[in-house]
Amino acid sequence: MGNQRIDVTHVGSLPRTDALRDANKARLEAGGDLEGFSEILSDAVDQVVAKQKAVGITIPNDGEYGKSMSGKVDYGAWWTYSFQRISGADLVPSDPSLAPQPTLSEPGKIRLTSMGDRRDWVEFDEAYHDPTSGIHLSEGPPPVFPVATGPIAYTGQELVAQDIANFKAALAKNGFENGFITSVAPGSAARIGNTYYKTEEEFVWAWADVMREEYKAIVDAGLILQLDDPSLAESWDQIRPEPSVEDYRAFTKIRIDALNHAIRGLPAEQIRLHICWGSWHGPHTTDLEFKHIVDLILEANVGGFTFEAANARHEHEWKIWKDVTLPEGKVIIPGVVGHATNVVEHPELVADRIENFASLVGRENVIASTDCGLGGRVHSQIAWAKLEALSKGAEIATERLWGKGTTVSVAD
Repeated sequence: MGNQRIDVTHVGSLPRTDALRDANKARLEAGGDLEGFSEILSDAVDQVVAKQKAVGITIPNDGEYGKSMSGKVDYGAWWTYSFQRISGADLVPSDPSLAPQPTLSEPGKIRLTSMGDRRDWVEFDEAYHDPTSGIHLSEGPPPVFPVATGPIAYTGQELVAQDIANFKAALAKNGFENGFITSVAPGSAARIGNTYYKTEEEFVWAWADVMREEYKAIVDAGLILQLDDPSLAESWDQIRPEPSVEDYRAFTKIRIDALNHAIRGLPAEQIRLHICWGSWHGPHTTDLEFKHIVDLILEANVGGFTFEAANARHEHEWKIWKDVTLPEGKVIIPGVVGHATNVVEHPELVADRIENFASLVGRENVIASTDCGLGGRVHSQIAWAKLEALSKGAEIATERLWGKGTTVSVAD
């Protein structure tokens, strides 16, 4: 907060190298153990932190490298990693019908049932089924999918400890004081199959207790925890028929309350919450407007809020901060570079977007970021060009907001 600059971060996922993806695949095929994998992973984390420093990121992460991707295009690694960190769920061959999604079952009641097509997919069915259209989802579903058949429990202690150790070593080696590690929030984690818990709400709260152990490990290590919870905004598009805003707010409130339960007693200043509208490349005409839930989002007991603000469906929403008061001591971390286009934003545009937010909430309360994770969503070469543009834009905004001569150097 005392820095006289616009800090620069991103949402988490960064492009994996072919070597890391191949090693992860071999490790999973070997039942979770592969000779030499630990060294491959730690070296990759060191390299990705060094690369973030080189392009001007001031609040880096581990690239989510401890969360394996299924292929070069993978929108779900931020979530599917949790499949390997719980007990009480049986892994079965992947079947979309087993994935629970919110459905309006009766007036005033939203519950989780089997997956149906998103309303955006239905509206643009022809485009989504045309391989030349430029919109796509991923290279395929995960090979296995979990279904809770008993009480779930956290079993990822060694894996999160490995993530923490690799990242802290890379931070120290590259001269960073701190950075963030992502973890799936209870509401989004609860979108696996379930045949054990009686209600959807009970299942969400069970995940809050389970994931708290991972959250606490990251915070106790002195790192920033980023809670990834796309379910707060993008679940709207999955509910058919479209619910009332009032019903959806009740659905969202459950997830905010469960999240606060999961992070109770943890320092808010070390936690930030990521909200987005799903990350897939598509029209997004059925996205929920941010104004309908922003007050609920601000009820989360965290220190920062990251959200999409660069893509064409949501860029105009910076103006909601004219009417919404940011709580004292909180920061916003808007996306000012997009993940759903191959166009690399001009640094001047990035600076303009930053200044829009700064004019409404104060320059000291804005951190520049991306809309969502770039890894698995755009080509590696484009992803790093976007991050460089982000940093250059933040430097321009810093000079305008604080005066000439101020820089965004990591050493400041």
